[in-house]
Amino acid sequence: AEFLEEMELVVPWAELVALVEPHYPKAGNGRRPVGVERMLRMYCLQQWFNLSDPAVEEALYDSPLMREFVGIDLGREAVPDETTVCKFRHLLEEHQIGAAMLATVNEHLQAKGVRIATGTIVDATIIHAPSATTNHRQERDPEMHQTKKGKQWYFGMKAHVGVDSKTKLILSAVATAANVADPAVLPELLHGEETKVWGDQAYRGQTEAIHEVAPRAQDLTSRRYRYKDGIDEVERAKNRTKSRVRSKAEHVLQIMKLKFGFVKVRYRGLGKNANRLFATCALVNLFTARWTLLRQEFA
Repeated sequence: AEFLEEMELVVPWAELVALVEPHYPKAGNGRRPVGVERMLRMYCLQQWFNLSDPAVEEALYDSPLMREFVGIDLGREAVPDETTVCKFRHLLEEHQIGAAMLATVNEHLQAKGVRIATGTIVDATIIHAPSATTNHRQERDPEMHQTKKGKQWYFGMKAHVGVDSKTKLILSAVATAANVADPAVLPELLHGEETKVWGDQAYRGQTEAIHEVAPRAQDLTSRRYRYKDGIDEVERAKNRTKSRVRSKAEHVLQIMKLKFGFVKVRYRGLGKNANRLFATCALVNLFTARWTLLRQEFA
């Protein structure tokens, strides 16, 4: 209840509805469409509570709090069924509304005084996909791939994010197959005005790539410190200092994966899961900045 009350106040519903409304079916001769904001609220519930299309329908029948949040009175109307939810999700995917949501939320937060700093932390995390072939096509998702991390193999996609070093807001996100190297999408994660860029050792040696996008940026990615003949303690200490800043990106990914449950792909193909990633990043930003927004709301 507390979480939904907070989200009711911090989500810029009018701005998000304006993104969807031009593409949403208009009332005509057929069945009257469910309101845009109501469907958008259901979509947000899916991301916050990691619900599938049928699960969100069932949850709304079970939970009076969720029904109140969406604005459904069972005495007058039924909950939109899973087919309606699925069609709305496909509409968002078709028009790439997820990426637009992330941009709109970030503009909203800046207008509310959440200032973007000149430092960006780049990081990536693996989102698992089913590796079994026991489906009707008897094959794994061809757009997902496997990668080795340490001594463990993983199959799925990779979520790359650029996080603001001060506010911990996700400024940019890219979805790729899991076998794509982290530095391959580094330029897409930077906005160009950086004076500092942080990253783990996967991004070392990318100074030139950073300067092509952000000429004034200082490369603060972690450096190698282990060698055959020993450990460079000076470089190790520098990496430890850098990690204090770099850990902010880990906090953001923790919200995405542990708070909102985005640890596995739900759909087939990169496009659908990328749209979910961008929308989730927008909601993570609102959750991260909620105390600032709530203070303004009650000031």
